[in-house]
Amino acid sequence: MPDVAPTVQQELARLAASPEVRSAYNWLRTQEPQLAQWQMEMARIPAPPFGESARGVWLAERFREIDLDDVRIDDVGNVFGSHPGFMQSAFGQRYVALSAHIDTVFPANTPLNVRQQGSRLYGPGVSDNGAGVTAMLAIASLLRAVRLRHALPFVFIGNVGEEGEGDLRGMRHIFSTPRWKDSIAYSVVLDGAGADTIVAEALGSRRFEVIVRGPGGHSWSDFGAPNPIVILSRAVDTFTSTPVPTAPKTTFNIGVIRGGTSVNSIPESASMKVDIRSTSMAEMERLEQALRLALNRAVEDETLAAEMRSTVQKRPSGVNCEVVAIGNRPAGELAAGARILSVIRAVDTQLNNAAQVQRASTDANIPLSLGLEAIAIGGGGSGGGAHTLQEWFDGSGRELGLKRILLTMLALAGARE
Repeated sequence: MPDVAPTVQQELARLAASPEVRSAYNWLRTQEPQLAQWQMEMARIPAPPFGESARGVWLAERFREIDLDDVRIDDVGNVFGSHPGFMQSAFGQRYVALSAHIDTVFPANTPLNVRQQGSRLYGPGVSDNGAGVTAMLAIASLLRAVRLRHALPFVFIGNVGEEGEGDLRGMRHIFSTPRWKDSIAYSVVLDGAGADTIVAEALGSRRFEVIVRGPGGHSWSDFGAPNPIVILSRAVDTFTSTPVPTAPKTTFNIGVIRGGTSVNSIPESASMKVDIRSTSMAEMERLEQALRLALNRAVEDETLAAEMRSTVQKRPSGVNCEVVAIGNRPAGELAAGARILSVIRAVDTQLNNAAQVQRASTDANIPLSLGLEAIAIGGGGSGGGAHTLQEWFDGSGRELGLKRILLTMLALAGARE
């Protein structure tokens, strides 16, 4: 565990020893049945990218049930609720935000067979991000049950658009809204299960949809016409041979490929979706250029091959290729000496919890890219199978994660005994 400033560590020790926080710990210890119930209820509500509204309504109802203030849903579907602090500022209110994304990667028609076996929950999205949303509800609900004084108010946010082509649209909207962009002093993002990581560095990513169009035709009578699927295949073969460094770590993925109408039809179009990630903006730019060059070469090669094998004289090729940007997640990192990192490290020391600072792509990318203080951590417990139908979450040990979140929020908000 890295060294922690003595003053911050002393502050955490006093906070953890206070009667109020000990009462909060005791309350959390009794809540697992309710938390598991919330988690399963939410996971049974479909929330595909751009289709989170029903889950947002459910979360707003829970926020009202636990007496949060100013509960509302904004224009893009983010859900808000707040809890007051005791400090009023003449320079405008400042908040500590606790957020968790409510969307999943699964299409709207995915069977949501959510079930419980002992301490384990099973089903798509039950951990990512059922664990994060449930932990947020636990902390918000705790504030009604136990009196905890904190200077800055809390704002709880269930945001949309974290997964896939959502491209962090929920967080982008929040931090471009005048009410919030200058008033959120610290952002604590809850994403998935666990208590062993601190995401303090934002991993950048670029995503593209590549569309190749051609004249199409019949596989027999139009043999020789350029085939968009073949063009994509050639491009994938060339692009995936591009070398990538291990430092800075850089990756690519072909995640979706579509095209064609029947086995005996030359396709009129084909498409693929490409994900590029790196800790280096320069490496992402290099890979994007490699992708474009691979596509250009594939179009040229297939056009030439089509002309040579064509049984129809003077057939116009009619091939064109389009690269559409469908995602651009900014990179960023905490400034040296950021208080939020000192606090979470002190919390982990206080709880005797081992956690590693990591770089990842989360909702924290947006505030971090703006130079604001933000981290992403897990909601406790353990989970696996994320983004698959076999996803699971185990609530054993969730209490440690909840204590970690609570102490972090109180320390950032300026708690007083």
